[in-house]
Parts: sequence; structure tokens; C-alpha cells
Amino acid sequence: MINKEAKLNPNLFDESQLERLPTRDGFGHGLVEAGKRDERVVALTADLAESTRAEWFQKEFPERFVDVGVAEQNLATVASGMANVGKIPFITSYATFSPGRNWEQIRTTICINDVPVKVIGNHAGLTVGPDGGTHQALEDIALMRALPNMTVVVPADSHQAYQATLAIAQTDKPAYLRLGREKMPVFTTSETPFVLGKAQVLYEQAGAKVGIIACGSLVYEALLAAEELREKNIPVSVLNLHTIKPLDGEGILEFVQDLDLVVTAEEHQVAAGMGSAVVELLVQNNPKKVVFVGIHDRFGESGDPVELLHAFGLDKNGIIKAIEENL
Repeated sequence: MINKEAKLNPNLFDESQLERLPTRDGFGHGLVEAGKRDERVVALTADLAESTRAEWFQKEFPERFVDVGVAEQNLATVASGMANVGKIPFITSYATFSPGRNWEQIRTTICINDVPVKVIGNHAGLTVGPDGGTHQALEDIALMRALPNMTVVVPADSHQAYQATLAIAQTDKPAYLRLGREKMPVFTTSETPFVLGKAQVLYEQAGAKVGIIACGSLVYEALLAAEELREKNIPVSVLNLHTIKPLDGEGILEFVQDLDLVVTAEEHQVAAGMGSAVVELLVQNNPKKVVFVGIHDRFGESGDPVELLHAFGLDKNGIIKAIEENL
């Protein structure tokens, strides 16, 4: 059943009653609030202020906002310089460009120097929709979790993106926040706990032998799948792994302790993504049978976001199928 401690929306399984917002909106509001709380917070973008919601910060704090133009490598290096003199820079662009285009600058000027630049990768995943494969970042988690000193966060909805933005603003480390463009159900609330680096059990059933570990847009799909499987007398529990690095090893191992099957679900390549991080932990501590729901070695396509998720098996039906085929 729904974990009461998670304090989720009471209309969780009635999508018609849930507000739908993109996670980028939660970030935009969170960035403004972070700026109010700490004058060291500055925002930079690469000619994408409106799309990334950085323009909300620009309107509130124009003297603390910089648009470097279409120059993502410069975006990272300028921010690194600012961080080295005491600022907390948030750099915003599409994830295919940042970290996709400027990964070397993030590595060399931000991570090696271990300065608190916050890389905000907008429009990640298949749900970019009609923009197609060139703009659908499906490899960014892999790129960023491999970097020493980098924190990697994939919020499940707009509320959680707001909370995550405030959380990373308070750390003195580099961080990557992965966001989407499409409006998604807002199923958490302002009272839902969020602790950076701490996974959340959102749905738990007594005697469950199957568990879903999900991040980002697939957390809600995992909840829908678990509820539907409950009605088929297949008990399933759901863990929201919003922080992929640092990984909550203790929380994951506790979650999987009595499970026979673990399903990881992410809007990302299964190679080196969130699921890989989970398996790296399990294989050393408590090996389990793991099935990956994600992108299997292919690029995205242009199309309606909901239809794309279904076509790639990244909705509740895809998760249910993966479970039923591997019980």
C-alpha cells in the first residue's frame, strides 16, 4: 500500500485529479527561492532562458544572470570561474548540449576543481517528443555519474524538482539535475520528504517478492504498475531512487532484502544508467535477479511523448510486462 510516511497526493491513482507540470517548472521556482535565500546563487544559460525556466530567475535577479549565447563549453568554464570566487552558479541548457556538448569542460574545470557548479540538464529523455533523437538525451546519467565529485539527481515530479534545486544549492559540491519538458503528474506534495542521497519507499506490500526501483518520470508509472498488479494478487513495492549519486546503498539493500526480482525503470539507456548503478551495488552485497526497463541500445524518435513511452516500453504496461515475464 502507499507508504504513509511518503505523504503523497491522496488522489495518487486518479490522474484526472492530479495537476500536470514539467519538472523544469519546479526547478524554475526553486532557483528563484534559492536566489532569495543566498545571494551567492547566480544563473547562467546558453541562449535558452525561457525553455529552461532560467528567465524566472533573470526577472527577479537581473544583476545575477548571464546569457553566454550558444556556447555551452563557455557556459561551464565561466561558471567554474564564478564558483572559484565564491558564487554558486546554476548553468542551464538542454541535456544533449550540457552535459552532452561540454562534458570535457565540466570534467576539467568543475569536477577536478571540485567547485559547486550546478549543471541543469533540461529536456532530457524521450519525452522531449517531436524534437526527436538529436534532442532526446538518453545517455546523460551515464556521463555524469562517472565523474568524481559529481552528485546526480533525477526528480520524480515538479514538487521534487523544487526540493532538489534547494538541496543542491546548499551543497559545496558539483551537481547534475536532470529535468524534462513534458507535463507529468504531480503526485508528491509540499509535505513529501526529500533528502538528498536518501531513496524513498513510496509503495510497499507485505510479502512482496518483487520490487521496482525507478527514477524520474518512471516513478509514477511504477506506482501505477504496482497498484494494477496488486489487483492481480501480485504484491510489488516501489522505491524512488531520485539521487543516483551518491547512491543510497543502505536504503537499497534494505529494500531488496526479501525480494526475488528487482526491476529498474528509467527514461535512459540501460547501459551505465541508474539500473547499472543499482546492479553494481547488488552484485557486491546481495545479488538478485534484475530486469532493466529502459532504452536498450537505440536512439529516440520523433513523436508524441506518451506514445513514445508506450512504444519503448517505458510506461506502466512495459513495467508490468517485465514483471510478469520474469516472475
